[in-house]
Amino acid sequence: MTTAQAQAQAPATATSPMLLRLAAEHATGVLLRGQGTLYLADGSIVHAESPAAPGLDVLLTAGGVLPRQGWEEALTEAGTRNEVGRHLVDSGRVAAGELELCHLGALFDAAYFVLGPAGGPTRFRYGVAHWLGRVRPVPVAAVDRESRRRRALLDGIWPDAAIDEAPVVPRPPAPGQSVTARQRAVLRLADGVRTPTAIAWALGRPAFHTLVEVRRLAAAGLVSTPRARASPEPRADPAWAEEIHAAVGVSADPDIDLLRRLRDALEASL
Repeated sequence: MTTAQAQAQAPATATSPMLLRLAAEHATGVLLRGQGTLYLADGSIVHAESPAAPGLDVLLTAGGVLPRQGWEEALTEAGTRNEVGRHLVDSGRVAAGELELCHLGALFDAAYFVLGPAGGPTRFRYGVAHWLGRVRPVPVAAVDRESRRRRALLDGIWPDAAIDEAPVVPRPPAPGQSVTARQRAVLRLADGVRTPTAIAWALGRPAFHTLVEVRRLAAAGLVSTPRARASPEPRADPAWAEEIHAAVGVSADPDIDLLRRLRDALEASL
């Protein structure tokens, strides 16, 4: 399936009707769900957080944009005023464009999980602001649409979402099979214990990007899938059972045997 086909098959319904209603109200506050939070200001999303997605601090520091000490100092100096983003730019620690790009990456990444089907009960607390402040507000409709597009894209690569939360177990490649640089980075950390989320945190990359690579690896047969690991190998009937089946006229295929019995019963009733 192509990317365009995946986008076309994305469901048209909103992932969170409450979120769309809050946008129409131009509400300010925080939306809380089981997989994280969305912060709104005047009906637009200004920040998103999820335990499944590395935060803005990880993307800035792991990417070398900002030393960890610089982030901690910005929190201390501007956190109580809810102006950490502005302080990072005004102090010269981070360029405005770099902050905006990293912020949007973190926002869309976390929102994907917050708006997921397993989001759980939804609550909204009016008037709550985030310490980062406003960097680049995003319309709710755009976040909702992007979350659905990403879900459809992942399903187009590998349709079983169970792999997103399972430990990543590598499999040996076929002769001549190659992987990309991003996939090699994922496989280096795939130890049968780390999940895609844990690998994303270790790499300092958006979790969604890691999910894309893990599903591509699954489609290529380079990582084991949860369904395959959970399915035991079919066991052949022992010799004594085969002898009994032959003696009483039971077919080796129970479905075929049942169909034959139904056919015989129907013929007898005619």
